[in-house]
Amino acid sequence: MTDRTGIFVGDDPFVIARRWLAEAAGTEPNDANAMALATVDAAGLPDVRMVLLKDIEDDAFVFYTNYGSAKAAEIDATGVAAFVLHWKSLRRQIRVRGDVTREDGPQADAYFASRSLQSRIGAWASRQSQPLESRTGLLLEVTRQAARHGLNPARPPFWGGYRIRPREIEFWADGDFRLHDRFRWVRSEKKVNESWTITRLNP
Repeated sequence: MTDRTGIFVGDDPFVIARRWLAEAAGTEPNDANAMALATVDAAGLPDVRMVLLKDIEDDAFVFYTNYGSAKAAEIDATGVAAFVLHWKSLRRQIRVRGDVTREDGPQADAYFASRSLQSRIGAWASRQSQPLESRTGLLLEVTRQAARHGLNPARPPFWGGYRIRPREIEFWADGDFRLHDRFRWVRSEKKVNESWTITRLNP
C-alpha cells in the first residue's frame, strides 16, 4: 500500500514503524524512541507517562520497567495499554492500542545486561512509584546496592519488559491545510495470525 506522499509503503505496519523510527533517530534532538504510554487504574481513571520503546518485533512493541511501578500494576490488572509515538521534526505519529504480556525471560536479561552499570544499580535501588523520604536516602540505597551487587548486577526479579501486541495501529502524517494522511490497521485480539484490515481515515 502507498499514498501520494510515498511515506506509507507496504502492508506490514511493523515494517513502516521501524522505518519511521529509524528516520526519526536522525532528526529528533533527544530520545526518538520516547512514547507516551497510557493505562487505566482500578477506578477507571486513565494515566499516562513517557517511557522508551526498546524493540519493534515482527508482531509487537517492547518496553521495560519496574514491575512494582504504577504502570505495571495497571497493566497487570487489565492486560491492555495504548501508546503514541510523536515526532515533531517529521510531523508524524503512530498510535497503538493492544494487549500486553510480560517479557521476563532471556530477552529481558540480555537487555538489562546491555544497560550502563549505573542504570542497573539504579534499578535495584529504586522502588519505582513508591513514596521517597529524601533524595539522600535514595543515593544511600544506590551505594548499598552497588556494594552488594558489584560490577555485574543481575536483572532484579521485580524488573523486566512488557510486550504490546496491537489490535489497532494508526499512522498519521501532517498534510497541508490540515489535510493530514491517516491510515488505521485493525485486527482481532484473539487470532494470532489474522491479517490486518487497513482503512484510510479523514483528517
